[in-house]
Amino acid sequence: MPSSLYEIVMLPDGQVVLQRANEEGEPLIRINFSDEAKFYLNDTTIDIAKAMIDAGIDAVEELSTEALSVDEDELEERVVH
Repeated sequence: MPSSLYEIVMLPDGQVVLQRANEEGEPLIRINFSDEAKFYLNDTTIDIAKAMIDAGIDAVEELSTEALSVDEDELEERVVH
């Protein structure tokens, strides 16, 4: 299976997106900071967005690993928030 390259880009409207490099289509992730958040973050907005995306990827990997090691009865008892 061919692997895809991804890029984190700040759009002209201030949104930060994760998208497939060199491909058209909807971004996989959109992060939109409020004007107040942008004020406090100053020039670190893209760095914060990168950290958020990294944390999300880590969480998906952890949850995927947990799901593989949990039996059917435990899955029924779990509550997703």
